[in-house]
Amino acid sequence: MSSAPVVHLVDAYVYVFRSYFSMPPMHAPDGTPVHAAHGFAATLLRMFGELAPTHFACAFDFAMTSFRNELFAEYKAGRTEAPPDLEPQFEICDAITRALGIPVLVAEGFEADDLIATAADAVVANGGDVLVLSADKDLTQLVREDGRVAMLDFARAKRFDANGVRERFGVAPAQIPDYLALVGDAVDNLPGVPGIGPRTAAQLLVAFGSLEAIPPQGEAWRGVGIRGGVGLAERFVAGRDRALQVRELARLRRDAPGATLPLDAFAWRGPDPALAADLFGRLGWNGLARRVAALATNQGPEADTCR
Repeated sequence: MSSAPVVHLVDAYVYVFRSYFSMPPMHAPDGTPVHAAHGFAATLLRMFGELAPTHFACAFDFAMTSFRNELFAEYKAGRTEAPPDLEPQFEICDAITRALGIPVLVAEGFEADDLIATAADAVVANGGDVLVLSADKDLTQLVREDGRVAMLDFARAKRFDANGVRERFGVAPAQIPDYLALVGDAVDNLPGVPGIGPRTAAQLLVAFGSLEAIPPQGEAWRGVGIRGGVGLAERFVAGRDRALQVRELARLRRDAPGATLPLDAFAWRGPDPALAADLFGRLGWNGLARRVAALATNQGPEADTCR
């Protein structure tokens, strides 16, 4: 990346759900389940401790559904409702983020990915660089060839530039929507083209560039080294219209409301000590409250992870 300010854009629910499934049950004094929220708060504090960001924001889904569900009813089928013990924790996660002084990006009808895409474009246009914090492969399409946007899987300490995306998927970042249209995405319940796996999809896109440019003739497929090209080409032709639809679902929107912000809007000025102390006190998180207090005094969060 360049010497420009780096705006860290966090795909918040990735870390909320990671905490929900990895942490043992935990309850606030009033009985509210809070293990996902506690893990999310601890993750944010660890990000500040390890990354020392100057510009930071968290993007949240407005709901478990978005405009994509209107375009494709099966989109994220089975994942359109949160588990009962997670639902009340979303509001707590929002409150945690604001108490830590972190700007929040959210817009009705849009997913966090769309907000991140929109914000990233604005940051680069305003002279900044972007580091997207997520493990969601959909967001790799935002990684730029010029290095102005990169991605970090924070939990695995794995950073992706454009070459890193190529190493993982075999295609350029800009080709990720086409790639997902060919192979499908089980996480989002998006179908691929039957018979076309990751290797074949990468071969096709390296050879031809995009879905539209993939020829229907099997001989052309064999010409770029794809085994069984005739049969696979027939399957592609039969599923082409669906693949184009899936690509539109996989493409991130760059016009999410409220995310086209100036660089200064992402500047992190520290937590709100009073707000954080009240919130964490009500939740019974004394250990995290001490870490926030240390962060507020520029001492860096302590390594205390207890409640």
